[in-house]
Amino acid sequence: MRKDKEKVIDDVWTEDHVRSFLGVRPHDGSDHDFHMLLKAYQSMRESDFELFVRFFVEDGRNLEASGKDGRTLAEIISEHRHGAPYADILHKASTQQA
Repeated sequence: MRKDKEKVIDDVWTEDHVRSFLGVRPHDGSDHDFHMLLKAYQSMRESDFELFVRFFVEDGRNLEASGKDGRTLAEIISEHRHGAPYADILHKASTQQA
């Protein structure tokens, strides 16, 4: 079986597209805020993720939300080889939010 569409890497995201991730909802009973952050992290480049996190915080969302395993997104991506810039974005937003 082959894929229906190619992965687009250099697609330019508009603010509306980034903001649309605030409407992402889990289908497995996971925490809404955690799910939004996870999907944004998995889908966005650093600059888009940074913009999303700003919108996320402005919307009063919880950066410390955890998944079903009890870990936050920051804890999960700290284990990823290329996750450091994303973890920095979360850390900066968290300190500004406090």
